[in-house]
Parts: sequence; C-alpha cells; structure tokens
Amino acid sequence: MSSIFCPALFIAAPSSGQGKTTITAAIARYHRLQGRKVRIFKMGPDYLDPQILEQASGHPVVQLDLWMAGEEYCRHQFYKAAETADLILVEGAMGMFDGEPSSADLAATFGIPVALLMDVKGMAQTAAALATGLANYRDDVRVVGLIANNCASERHRQLIADALPSELPLLATISRDPEISLPERHLGLVQASEVSVELEACFNKAAEMIAQGELASLPEPVEFKQCNLPAVPRTLEGKRIAIARDEAFSFIYAANVQLLADMGAELLYFSPIRDEQLPTADALWLPGGYPELHAKALAENHHLKAQIRDFFCADKPILAECGGFMYCLESLRDLEGQQFSMLGLLDGDAAMRERGGCQGMQFAVLPEGELRAHSHHRSAAENTSAPISYGRRQRHPAPGEAIFRAKGLTASYLHLFFPSNPSALAALFAAKEA
Repeated sequence: MSSIFCPALFIAAPSSGQGKTTITAAIARYHRLQGRKVRIFKMGPDYLDPQILEQASGHPVVQLDLWMAGEEYCRHQFYKAAETADLILVEGAMGMFDGEPSSADLAATFGIPVALLMDVKGMAQTAAALATGLANYRDDVRVVGLIANNCASERHRQLIADALPSELPLLATISRDPEISLPERHLGLVQASEVSVELEACFNKAAEMIAQGELASLPEPVEFKQCNLPAVPRTLEGKRIAIARDEAFSFIYAANVQLLADMGAELLYFSPIRDEQLPTADALWLPGGYPELHAKALAENHHLKAQIRDFFCADKPILAECGGFMYCLESLRDLEGQQFSMLGLLDGDAAMRERGGCQGMQFAVLPEGELRAHSHHRSAAENTSAPISYGRRQRHPAPGEAIFRAKGLTASYLHLFFPSNPSALAALFAAKEA
C-alpha cells in the first residue's frame, strides 16, 4: 500500500460557535496567498460551511464522516487530496468530543494533529486550563496548540500564553473584530454566494492575523495511505438527470454529484426561481436549501411548476430532499406566516417553526435499499398522506423522518449520501420499465 506525506491540521473546538469556519477559512486564505494549494475537508453533514471554505481555498470542499461515508471513503479522499495539495485542513463539527463518531475520532483515525480553537472572551488563565484538559482527555488525539479567538488585547494574549504548558503553545491570536464575523441565519451561516464580497474582506483581514503567529508556517507532514474504492458501475449511462440549483436549492454534496457522473449520468442544472423551462431529462433531483426564503418567487414561476407537474404525471423518477420535499407539497408557510402555493405533487403543507425536527444521522429505508442520510430542518410537514416508511435513527429507537412516495416521486426531510449505496441510488433514479 503506497502512501503520501502532506502537511495537515485539524481545527477543533470545545463547542459550536467558537469560530471554526472563520479561522479555518483564514488559515486557508493565508496559505493560498503564499501560492500554496490548500484542500479543506469538513467534518460531518454540512452544506453552508463548505461553501464558505470553498471560496476561501479556491477548491471544492468534501464532507467527511466516519459513519455516513465510512473510513475507506474518508481515507480515499485524504489520499487524493494529498497527491496535489501543499496543505490539508479539516474543520471539525460541534465540540471536539461530541457525537459518535466525533471530530476527535476522525483526527485519531488518520493521525492528523489538532489545533484547538477557543473563544477566549471572558477568560484568561482559565482558557489555558480548559485547553490543557481537552488536550489530555484522550491519548490517541494529539493537540499541538491553542488558537485564541476573540482576544481583547495584547495583555489578554500574554496571560493566556503564560498559563499554557510548554507542550501546548499559543499558535495564533485572533483579535476581537466584528469585521471577521460570518453572517448567520436560522439554520446557520448565510450562503457564500449571497455575501461573496463581504467574505473576501473577512478572509483577507483574518489572514493578516494568521500571518503573525505559528500558523503562518506549514504544520508537520502527515502520512496518508492509499485506499482504492471499488469501481462504480455505470448503471446510469445515458440517463439525463435535471438538478435544481439556485439560492433556494443549494444543499448538494459534491460527493453525490461526482457519483452520478461516475455512474454515467449527464447532469443538467436549472433554477426553480428563474428558469421557465425544465431541461429535457429522464429523472429529476430537488435537493434541500432555503425555499422558505424564496417562496414567493417559487410560487409565481407557474410555467416551470406546470412542467414539473407534467414530469411527475409521466411517472418519471423524482428525488426530493428536505427543501425539495417542501417544494413538492401543496403549500409553504414562510417565517413571516405568509402561505404560498407550491407544486402540489404530495398532500400536505410545510410550515416554518422555531424548533427542529428529527435532527441527526439516519438510515433512509427505501424499497430500493438503505442509504445513509441526515436530517436538519426548522419546518414541519402537516396534513400529509401516510408515508411508505420511516428513517431509522443512528442510535435511537424512535422513528426517524417520514418517507413519502407517489408515482415516481420519493420525498422526505432526509438528505441522502449517495455513495453509501450506489446500487440503491441507481435504482431510485432509474425509470420504470414500460
């Protein structure tokens, strides 16, 4: 088994909201400005952070999760990146030890050193104590230093640095500055495409702070071993798949798109907000996103809605995930309580709400087979018909998300990870025999 050495660093934190995306983007941007090729991976099922990290690094960001994607898939992705990259960065999810598997599990599995990021507002020496505890919590995770975010002053920085043990240096200090904060909305960050100019200013300013610390140097090389995944059968050869992609529908795994292409499908993109013509296709994919923010425009695009209804009536395959599922219902009530007419392919109405649904990892239980998936939403589907099945949660006995089917349409709140079962995915998109 061959291997490649490449400098790599895992950015982890004691909790969410510490600034992982901002700092990971800043490190990437600094090294990119030095002429280095930077590859970033995001731990866990996330759509918004990768958009921001892609803009910072100039390269698509792949999501990695030991449960959803599997160890072999993760190993393959790391090795492919190491073939051409000068630096590999991994942004963790939630707190460092949260979840099964956790960020710490991913770092330990591949021997990637961890830079611990901490928002130090309101503490000084205590930050050193917390960092030391996290660094020594597990023997198989190597923490190489602390990044102090939201630092108030040089004196604040010095207090933290002096309190840290010698084996846990202060790698960087990020000053308290609102200009490097990323914008947020109800499900998390704003999509990068909406604030691209603002992000550029944020990246470049944060990169200046990175330049002043140890992170300006490349971290130590990590050995990444080769792992050849089984060849994907070209069972979608000659199939044309239309994919909704715009501001309302953008929650698309790069791995999913790559798998469809590897299976021989021709991919055609369209905008349910602006386009009046549905591409000529054999199957349709309506991914997740923010349809509630564009409900009026979606409702008023009558010509495209009629074409999608015709596509449905022709019994062609349609996969609708989360926001796409909401689009397929009779109506959508947005955050202001206004109700808009949607496609009406399924009985029921979608309504935004404050609390989430069946959040977390699940198996999508389908007649074609099981795929691994996740759920994360702030809406509810009401007055629906009976589902054909329910998702099965990763580690909880309660039923997961309801899965609906009508004609060739399969719809649910679940976001599927296609590579987890390529044959089931191919069957899902395959047209019925005449």
